[in-house]
Amino acid sequence: MEILNYEILIHASPEKVWQVLWDSKSYTQWTQYFSPGSTMHSDWTVDGRTVFLDANGDGMVSTINQLDEFKVVAFKHLGMLQDGVEDLDSEEVKKWSGALEKYFLEGFNGKTKLRVELETTQEYLEMMVIAFKKGFEQVKLLAEA
Repeated sequence: MEILNYEILIHASPEKVWQVLWDSKSYTQWTQYFSPGSTMHSDWTVDGRTVFLDANGDGMVSTINQLDEFKVVAFKHLGMLQDGVEDLDSEEVKKWSGALEKYFLEGFNGKTKLRVELETTQEYLEMMVIAFKKGFEQVKLLAEA
């Protein structure tokens, strides 16, 4: 697995940045660079259920393994959802199952440093770098509006 770190400084409070990251309308806006029409559905509990879906309803099955609202959330990716069927055990999924995607928000002087730390496979690394750069610019735009 490769580790990706990306951060951006946003002139808004951590609460505002958090809202932009996870509100269903703005989530779809900033994640368009990963997959247009993306949605996230979560019970927002540690060890609960979170799914990240594309416009077709396919995507990743995950859980939250760390949560401190407005400061940090870490998603642990467990498997895939394809045509309504969960895959948590295939050899393909086992290559990356357990990968973490962590978001850190650090507030100071009316600003927030937003950082992501992501475990990904080499084949997705370049796409993730580009998508997070563009996506976090969109988060900044929305939070500073």
